[in-house]
Amino acid sequence: MSFLCTMTVLRLFVYGTLKPGYPPHDRFCRPWLSAHQAALVRGRLYHLPMGYPGLTPEEGWVQGELLLFEHPPSRLLAQLDAFEGYSPNLSPEMNAYHRQEVPVYDLTHKPLGTAWAYIMSTERVRDFNGEWLPEGVWQRPINLRA
Repeated sequence: MSFLCTMTVLRLFVYGTLKPGYPPHDRFCRPWLSAHQAALVRGRLYHLPMGYPGLTPEEGWVQGELLLFEHPPSRLLAQLDAFEGYSPNLSPEMNAYHRQEVPVYDLTHKPLGTAWAYIMSTERVRDFNGEWLPEGVWQRPINLRA
């Protein structure tokens, strides 16, 4: 049984502009958000020249937020996919990110179950000349437009 999306709960790990405090969070997440907490996933974080981050499946830890949506509208995941440049009907090379289920941990590395996260391929990050963030935290000015 999956822990990420039951009939009434959607779990999403975010590490960039979908975090609280950024306009895309206010637009896509806040209206339906039930709870959130600081969380970690395994991976490596990069700042991309376009002004947002990319999480890759490399060694390391990335800090973000675990968002929980109880009774989200049925269109919410599709809206998030579109925002993140992901379509399940396209090949991985055609998507900016790939949405996948990942283990999530609290800040003491205690398991919190799994959640959806948007992952970028290491190759794509290299193509974009991403800047590695060794601390695993993305914090940029909040004047981004949704």
